[in-house]
Amino acid sequence: MDSMNTLPVPPYVELGVHSLSGLLWTLLLLFLWHCYRMGSDLPIPGHAHAGKLKSGSRRSIMSRGGSFAGTKCSARSKLLRSDQITPFISMETEEDEEQGQGYLTPVLSHALFPAQASAEVKKLYAALQEYAKRYSWVGMGRIHKSLREQVHLNDHSAIQKPHLFFLPDVPSVPFFPRDAHRHDIEVLEANYSVILAEFKAVYQRGIDSKLGWTCVGPKGQAVFSLYSAGVSVAGNCRSCPCTYRTLLSLRTFISSNSLGSAGFWLLGPGATLGSSYGPTNTRLRCHLDVTLVGLQTPSLCELVVGGEPQCWSEGHCLLVDDSFLHTVSHKGSPDSGPRVILSVDLWHPNVAAAERQALDFMFSPDL
Repeated sequence: MDSMNTLPVPPYVELGVHSLSGLLWTLLLLFLWHCYRMGSDLPIPGHAHAGKLKSGSRRSIMSRGGSFAGTKCSARSKLLRSDQITPFISMETEEDEEQGQGYLTPVLSHALFPAQASAEVKKLYAALQEYAKRYSWVGMGRIHKSLREQVHLNDHSAIQKPHLFFLPDVPSVPFFPRDAHRHDIEVLEANYSVILAEFKAVYQRGIDSKLGWTCVGPKGQAVFSLYSAGVSVAGNCRSCPCTYRTLLSLRTFISSNSLGSAGFWLLGPGATLGSSYGPTNTRLRCHLDVTLVGLQTPSLCELVVGGEPQCWSEGHCLLVDDSFLHTVSHKGSPDSGPRVILSVDLWHPNVAAAERQALDFMFSPDL
């Protein structure tokens, strides 16, 4: 046995051990070089080209495989010489900055915000930052892009121009099909008779500001709000308890931020609500026709949205994007009675769940 231990190691075995050791060292050096390259590719704060690695630099490093330390010192010196360092890190490329398309990248950090933005937009951006600090930037790309581009809101098409908040890349049309919110529409229409009965009781008490009515106009215009800017009107909800519970059963009702409202609208004969825009394109208005008397000819009342006319149908819902230019008119005879609509604000179907949560936070009635 001792003689076996003293046998000389064959040359080819010794050569194999040295080759394996060399291979391991080579792999280790390649791993360290890869880690260094990943670190050097990080964007330099304050520079639009920070996210890019020039091809010349990459070739230079490859050609100087033995000068690893010198290259590292050079990169550090370039970083220290930068006089544009700011606490913000922008991950957008120069082309994205010029074209306004880099909205998916800065959501991981606080990108520089346009100095010409209004105080209201800056307040919303501060709220978005606070939301991201508490939760996450994930899914906030379109909202971030929207706030950066609010300064160009007036440049939008004249047919759709929400005056408060415009979410980009949201496909929309003036009128939406029922399938966009089938569940909520079916719930409202199924409770139509109860909603009508409760409104009749309120209407018979009289239209007076002391009884919960607002926006009372000379031609029979009036609003009986159940939710106003994301806050329930307690007295009015007590007058219509079944309608209130129906609203709470809706899946997409905007009840937690100032962009959402719900209530009964009255439009008297001869009245016309002039051309206007809604505050945002992140919602759809659902109109449930709650006609009391008269108006047997639907064409006497007309809603025109984005140049497209539509008429209400008693007991049925109509989905409208009121961020488009719209007008409402009642051309019935003086004795035809008012047109009554239960208006409910629902989320636009193309607004994601994470965006809805963030908008609830940003437009909270408490802020």
